[in-house]
Amino acid sequence: MITKIYVGGLSYDLNNQDLKTMFMEFGTVVSSAIIKDRDSHKSKGFGFIEMSSKQAQEAIYALNNKEVNGRRLIVNVARPKSSSRSNNDRSDVRKPY
Repeated sequence: MITKIYVGGLSYDLNNQDLKTMFMEFGTVVSSAIIKDRDSHKSKGFGFIEMSSKQAQEAIYALNNKEVNGRRLIVNVARPKSSSRSNNDRSDVRKPY
């Protein structure tokens, strides 16, 4: 079984290969992706890794709260994307009468 891992607090200088290499110590990385701003194409400081569940748990335990390039990582199992609200849903914004 494959587990998707959220990795936050990444240095903006890291690239996908750096992220993948960080996790390869714990096993085979199925995929790695650093999320980038769609306009500037610069890193948003977080990304995702996919690897086997057992290896993922070991990586999470070892890397969560670890300092890398002067930033403290947040590493945990990724939560599913919420489908209850799209990015364009602004129902929480008050509308004038």
